[in-house]
Formats: sequence, structure tokens, C-alpha cells
Amino acid sequence: MPRQLFVTTALPYANGHFHIGHIMEYIQADIWVRFQRMQGHQVHFVGADDAHGAPIMIAAQKVGKTPQQFVADIAAGRKPYLDGFHISFDHWSSTDSPENHELAQSIYRALKAEGLITVRPVEQMFDPEKGMFLADRFVKGECPKCGAQDQYGDSCEVCGAVYAPTELKNPVSALSGATPVLKTSDHYFFKLSDPRCFDFLQSWTQDGKLQPGVAKKIKEWFTKDENGEGGLGDWDISRDAPYFGIEIPDAPGKYFYVWLDAPIGYLASLKSYFSAGGPLAKYGETRSFDEFMADPAVEQIHFIGKDITYFHTLFWPAMLKFSGRKLPNQVNVHGFMTVNNGEKMSKSRGTGLDPLKYLSIGMNPEWLRYYIAAKLNANVEDVDFNRDDFTARVNSDLVGKFINIASRAAGFLSKRFAGQLTATLGADGQALLGTLQAGRTVIAEHYEQRELGKVLREIMLLADRVNEYVDANKPWELAKQEGQDARLQEVCTVCIEAFRLLSIYLKPVLPALVGNVEAFLQVQPLVMGDAERLLGAHTIGTYQHLMQRVDPKMLDALFEPKPEEAPVVEAVQPGGEDIAPTITIDDFVKVDLRIAKIVNAEHVEGSTKLLRLTLDAGEGRMRNVFSGIKEAYQPEQLIGKLTVLVANLAPRKMKFGVSEGMVLAASHADEKANPGVYVLEPFPGAEPGMRIR
Repeated sequence: MPRQLFVTTALPYANGHFHIGHIMEYIQADIWVRFQRMQGHQVHFVGADDAHGAPIMIAAQKVGKTPQQFVADIAAGRKPYLDGFHISFDHWSSTDSPENHELAQSIYRALKAEGLITVRPVEQMFDPEKGMFLADRFVKGECPKCGAQDQYGDSCEVCGAVYAPTELKNPVSALSGATPVLKTSDHYFFKLSDPRCFDFLQSWTQDGKLQPGVAKKIKEWFTKDENGEGGLGDWDISRDAPYFGIEIPDAPGKYFYVWLDAPIGYLASLKSYFSAGGPLAKYGETRSFDEFMADPAVEQIHFIGKDITYFHTLFWPAMLKFSGRKLPNQVNVHGFMTVNNGEKMSKSRGTGLDPLKYLSIGMNPEWLRYYIAAKLNANVEDVDFNRDDFTARVNSDLVGKFINIASRAAGFLSKRFAGQLTATLGADGQALLGTLQAGRTVIAEHYEQRELGKVLREIMLLADRVNEYVDANKPWELAKQEGQDARLQEVCTVCIEAFRLLSIYLKPVLPALVGNVEAFLQVQPLVMGDAERLLGAHTIGTYQHLMQRVDPKMLDALFEPKPEEAPVVEAVQPGGEDIAPTITIDDFVKVDLRIAKIVNAEHVEGSTKLLRLTLDAGEGRMRNVFSGIKEAYQPEQLIGKLTVLVANLAPRKMKFGVSEGMVLAASHADEKANPGVYVLEPFPGAEPGMRIR
């Protein structure tokens, strides 16, 4: 029986256009979906915009739009990306859809009925003019330690002190300039620490639905230290009005935190697709959304980036389990995309890879699909775009090995035999084609396991065999010899048959190219089962060149900064601020920087901006450090990471305890315009206790 698959990718936040990381994920999922469809399976592939949250609300206010219009304008720009890279979503929706409002509230009610929702007071800064609670980065004032002006509510950029917004002197709201007041609000929590959740997740995360490396990492999130700290904590799922989101039932002025309703958007998009009649038109599916999702045979498959693993492997399955809904069958996690040997993408340095710019300068979207597929595997590894490797893989492999098979044979068939293939093949040709047909099994297995790099390696090995056959039989010489017409037709037929078999295997990766191949061969749309048979005495069309080689000048243009992005030579302020006054080496060596491992990280009760870090700096003991990075990181993202510690900073007594050092992090000077805090992470190989010199 055909499989029934419900497939999603992570929902992009609707505050900006797609970046190359989105496109990489969509290409990976799209290839897997196309393979499943070529196998004859029923696939519903849906996506949606992640539309809620304070950042979108504030961004919309700045440009004088409603949040709904702001999101709609972003959504209107999605199509050129998806169509441009041949990404085949069946349906695209929004988390602000009626379906998502209904489903989110329904799931919440079910969790509440299970006794998994609790309410606790949380103290935060409040803007009396805006009438809203403020995140730490929306509070500014004087540093309580050094007195520096205009510092944000979590740390001082002058002296490096870390503190709570309540400790700032003369605090003001960064949104209105008003003096904020301290206010307590009831927040709603999902009791992830409940023994039922704990036991379920310990089992579910280790039963084969996740990659081995992901499952191993998740084990650490269940572990408590010798003091009984760590492990699964309750999850704050509420935000106070004003907030753009979904209202919590029977809780006036309370809204779901965006990460509660965002994954429910997967279900809502599928429900919207069913309501619009998409499955009925495509597969004759007569069941309702609820009936479809109640079928145990339906498989729910997610593709996500590694940065949102925690939400999708703990919160999401627990929400589904205890609301009585279908659980994911797979959560497939992938790494990030870097440029040119791991260099971080930067538009100003010309190292960014803009998807629309790629298309606008005439670069073939299937070059990128092929290259990304060649670099992907089933592990959580980053994919590096290296321009020399990109050029070699496209020009040497895709064009040189694959496309040239057809170009070396089609002309002889057209000119000498009116495009007619022969059904009479010699032993060597039959053996070659038999080898290609037998390759279908391992190629299909690799596709199924998302080992796309292995798929393309297998296909190119088969292409090498075909090219060896061409070189051994030399059709260009046979064409010059009297009495060799039958042999020439046979050799060229073997080449075209082989080209067709390779095209079947490549179709999930190169759908547009293979569409042109189908037209050239004058065959119906290819499916995997077509590899079981040959064309025989079939007539092909006239060959036209199928793909150009990469011109290095295109890559120069791709990575050339736009004029408005070009770095300014005069008065450069790296990171938004001038370089500090010159120091001597004697000044520098006074600061003892050490590699430290983050053994544990946890929220600090009563603080809206601090995380409590337990650090191993190779001293034979653990250090306790408070770090104002709560807005940027969830504790689970940090545990197990290496970072940089100021080891000889005098201990500082805070109201939450003593902080024994400072973890280094980077941020832009203008946090309002350039939000983001980035904890430093050394390269693998560094060990706790090593000194940074």
C-alpha cells in the first residue's frame, strides 16, 4: 500500500525574507518529498509563516502597519523564492489563520484538563506609556557598577557587568522613553517537569524517531546534577497584552507565547489544505482532516534546523501526546549553511549568499539544488558553500559526467537513424544497463535515509561506468566506418537508455532538468518504477543542450556586495562602536581568559534576563556564573558547549548568589536596531582550563 505522509519544514518567522538557510532546508525536504512521490506514495507537504510575537508587533508599529498587514506583505514575497528553486509545497498558510487559533486553544484546553497547566507570578519591568511589559533589551539606564550611561537592562557594554533590569539606575523604556515600573504578572506554564511528561519523553526520544546523535544529546537534558538541579523545567507559555498572538482561553489579556502556537501551525496548515480541497483534487482523498490524522498509518515527518531541536523534540511531542494527538514519526535535524570553508555569512564582506540575487544574475537554481544535495547527509552537520567545490561539482560531475552522455549519442541517432533506438543490444550493453538498473535499490535506500550525498555519489559512479563504455566503443569513430551502422545505433541506444536511468535517479534533485529530458526522450513523467524496464524500439526527439557550465564570473557577481552594502572606509565603527583606547601587552595579560565547558544552564527564578551557568574551567571544581543572555538563549542550547571565561574577575555578590567570573559574548552596540547576543564558542579540540593567549 502507498504510504501516507504529512511533511513539514520549520516555519520561517515573518519578519523578513527567506535566507539561504531556509532555502537549504526546503531543498532537502523537497528532494525527499519528490522521491516519495516518485515511489507512488501520497505526500502532503505544507508550510506556513510564523506570524506572532512582540518583535513583529513592534516592527509593524514602526512602519505604520497592522501586524496582519506586515505579515501579509512578507508572505507576498515568498513565491519567487519557492518557485525559483523548484520547491513543491502543496500549501502555504500562516499561524494567524483561523485554523491555528482553533487548534492552539483546543490543545491548550486538553493540556489543562490533564492538569499540566499551572499559573505562577513573574516580576518584570513595565512601560506605563506603552502599557506593556518590557524585555530586558527594551530597558536602558545607568550601569549600577560603573555608572556608564545608556546601557541595556542586562549588561554593561563599558565595564562588562551583568545585572537585572531592576538594578539599573534611572531606567527608561527603550520604546517610549518613559520610566518603567516593576510589576508582577501571572504567567501560565506547561508542566514539562511532570513525571508523566518526563517518563514519556525519555522513552519517545530514544525509540528511533530521531538521529542517533540527536537522541544522545537529548539524554543530557533529562539529567540532574548532584544537587538535584537541571533536568526538565516547566515552560512559560504566556505573554501579556499588548501582544500579537492567540488569546489564552478564559485568561483575559493573556496570549500564547509564539513557540506554543508555531508548531501547531503545521497541523493548521494541513487542516487549511484539506478545507480547500487540495488532497481531494490531488489524490482523491475523501476523508476530513480529523479522519486523516486519526489514521495510524499516516506518518508525520518534520525537517528542522539544529537550533530549534529542543522545541521540536521535547515541547512539541509532549503537547501532542497529552492533548491526545498523533506524534511525529520522524524529526529530521540538519546543520547550518556557511560560506567558503566555514566563514560566517556577511553581506558587508561579500560573503553572504542571497537566494534572490543568485537567481537574478542567471545562475541555474538546479546547480544549487545539486550542490546542496551533494553535501547533505543524515547527520547534523553544517553545509559549506565553497565556490571552487561548487564549480567543480557542477561542471565536472553534473555536466561533464551526466549531461555529456546524452550529448555524445543523441546527434548520431537523430542524423543517422531518425531518432530510432534499437531493441537489439549486445552483451556488454545489456550488462551495463543491468548494473544501472540494479543500482536503484541502494539509491532508493539512501534517498529514504536522507543520505543525499551518498545518492549522488552512487549516481556519479554509475555515470563513470557509462562514460567508460562510451570511451571504449567510440561512437564518433564507428560513425566513420563502413558497415558499422548497427553497432553505432546499438552503442548510442545504450547511452540514451543509460541516460534515462540516471535521469530517473536524479529527478528528485533536478526536477526541471529531468522535465526537459522527458520532453527530449518523448516519454511520460518518470517514476522510480520506470527503472525496471528499457525503452526498446522507441523514437526520441531532437536533442537540445540541457545545461550550461558555471561561469566563475557569476560567482564573482554573487558575492560582490551591493553598492549600498559596500564597507565605508572613513569613520568605520565595527560592531557599531569605536575601537577602545590602545592598551599594552602588560594590560592584556592581566586578564586571564580560559576555556570553560558549560556543564549546566538554568533560568534564575525572579530574573527576566539572567541564566545561571555551571562552568568547568579545568580546576577540579565547578564555577557558578550569572550571565545576562536569557533573551538570546534557552538553557538547553548552551549545555555541553565550550565557551570563554574571564577567570580572574573578582567574585561578585548578586541578589541571586555569587557570580565567579564572566562569560564572553558579542553584540552590536545598537542592540535595538541590531538585536542579538552571541556567546563565544571555541573550535572543537579546545579543552576546559586552556588559557587564551
